[in-house]
Parts: sequence; C-alpha cells; structure tokens
Amino acid sequence: MKKVVLVTGASSGIGKSIASYLVTKGFMVYGTSRNPKETVVEGIKMLSLDVTDTNSIEQAIKAVISIEGRIDILINNAGMGITGPIEDTPTDEMRGVFNTNFFGAIDVMKAVLPHMRKQKSGLIINVTSIAGYMGLPFRGVYSATKGALELITEALRMEIKSFGIEVVNVAPGDFATNIAAGRYHTPVFENSPYKEKYAENLALMDTHVTSGKDPNVMADAVYKIIQTNKPKVHYKVGGFMEKFSIVLKRILPDKVYEKLLMNHYKL
Repeated sequence: MKKVVLVTGASSGIGKSIASYLVTKGFMVYGTSRNPKETVVEGIKMLSLDVTDTNSIEQAIKAVISIEGRIDILINNAGMGITGPIEDTPTDEMRGVFNTNFFGAIDVMKAVLPHMRKQKSGLIINVTSIAGYMGLPFRGVYSATKGALELITEALRMEIKSFGIEVVNVAPGDFATNIAAGRYHTPVFENSPYKEKYAENLALMDTHVTSGKDPNVMADAVYKIIQTNKPKVHYKVGGFMEKFSIVLKRILPDKVYEKLLMNHYKL
C-alpha cells in the first residue's frame, strides 16, 4: 500500500520539488496551495489550503482522510520570506510571517496529529532553514520564525514520542527557487539610516538564491529521511560553508562569530 504524503506549499519551489520527487518514488502525494486551480503538478493531487486559516486546514486534512483513510507523512513546507531592518519593518508584517512560518506550521501539525495518533504511526518533517540557527542582519524576522519552529519541534518530539509518531526538522540553505519573489521586502526608505547597507544586502540575498542549489537536492534529502528507521532531530541541507557556519556558531565566542557575519554582510 502506498504511503500517503501531504506536502504544504507544493505549488512551487522546494515544496513542488519534494512532492514531484516523492511521486516518482511511489508515494501517494497530496500537495497544497492557496490557489490550487492555478497549479498543475503532474502526479500530485492538489488541495486548497491556507496555513493561516484553521478552517482551511481542517477541510484539507478532512479531504485526504476521507479519500485515503490516513496520512502517513506530513511535510510542513509552506512558508514565506521577509527582509528588512528590524526598525524599518512594520510589526504587522512581522506578525504575518510568524502566522505563516510558525503558527501555520503548528496548526497543520495539530490537525494531523489526532489521525496519526489513531494510526499509532506517522512522520512530520518541518522545513525550517539554516538561517534559523543564527540571527542574520536584514533577515532577522525570518531567522526568528524558523528558529522558533526548530525549537517547537524539539519539544513536540518528546510530547508525542509514546504515540509512535516522529517529528524532525530539515533546514535548507540557499536553493534556486522563486522565494525572493514571494518575500515581503521592507522598502528601502530614502530617509532610513539603513538605506545603503540594506540596499546592498538585498542584492546579495537575491544573488545567493539565484546561485543556490537545485531544489531536487532537498527533495532527495527528504526522501532519505522518510526511508530512515530512526531519524535524527535536525538535518541540514546546503553548501559546505552554510552548514559549517552552524558549527562555527557553536564553537566560537559570540562576538567573534558576530564579527564574521558583519564582515560577510559588509556591515
């Protein structure tokens, strides 16, 4: 019997790559998007789901359960980016990104968990980010949302361990996707004290995404996690320096690491 997989945010980018890849591996894949009628992904059954709307989440989960009777794997991928100096970024926009990247992921897990508990099995993979391991200048809010999801996963793992359900994080680095187009970009305000540095770093961020890895690398990593009997808590998928930056943060004094980041971002 094919395992049933639900992938949120499957209309583009990493989510689409993961969903498409798992179809080729023989899984029954359901993908979600806020506007599924605009999305045609071969082999994937697309459903309407807005992670900021709990009714939308419940309806999508109900639809999968009514057809398949189970959800074996949830890949919590839906998310959005945000850039900007903390001082210049509207707080309401920050809340909006937390509602998507953090609270949205939690609400999808809360909707799936009762079904997995009934099955006495299940795997949840939360897609976070290497940026969630450090506070990055002009990406601080995004880093905070992903870091928060990493920590909530650690707590949830212990709470549900006795039910036979596994929860893991997988943190990608820069991948060649359209995430930059979907970000909320705080405008470069003419009178902002951050104007020049922020403008320079916006261009740098877009370059990192454009030159990023093929999203199929992430898809293969997710497939390998699914195939693992005893998955780890945290996985990192990216270039050597991206992953090494996490190691450096652990071993270097805080101010030394901060100086390295400031040099990288020309601050």
